[in-house]
Amino acid sequence: MKSILVIMISAVFVDNFVLSKFMGICPFLGVSKKLSSSLGMGAAVIFVMTCATAITYPVYWYVLVPNNLQYLNTVAFILIIALFVQLVEIALKKVMPPLYNSLGVYLPLITTNCAVLGVTLLNIDNGYTFLQSIINAVFAGVGFSLALILFSGVRSKLETADIPATFKGIPSTLIAASIVSLSFMAFSGLIS
Repeated sequence: MKSILVIMISAVFVDNFVLSKFMGICPFLGVSKKLSSSLGMGAAVIFVMTCATAITYPVYWYVLVPNNLQYLNTVAFILIIALFVQLVEIALKKVMPPLYNSLGVYLPLITTNCAVLGVTLLNIDNGYTFLQSIINAVFAGVGFSLALILFSGVRSKLETADIPATFKGIPSTLIAASIVSLSFMAFSGLIS
């Protein structure tokens, strides 16, 4: 069993869902143009990951496993994630309309964000307890947010950089994303 501190550090740096596992790339590339939208998406993902884990863990262990329905875990988890994304979308639309508009199509895409589904499935696969699962979900969301925030800074620099015409736009964005990802590989030997 991993200690709480190891789970926290691992979720943020070593096993970062975006930069190490390459999950959730669509919102990572789509929302990271501005810091405000990166912060909003990061907060939404933390909330959805945490709430989805808090529900999927007991659903798996107290509904699916006793009824020998473990094979339905992906379907059940996606439905639970979709529920929380809808709640976040409704809340943001009412409370923070500018953030809701800046996130655009990427907010409903959290439902199909493989990072959110990945954290719920990996919690089960890693044999985490409920507390460990919640901590992993919170800090996986923090790691996702950190990746978005870092990359929004990189992208703001790309806007003012003198880049050859061939590399402007998507090519420079993908090259920059790969360099940011490479920088996180330095953490890979941190926890073994």
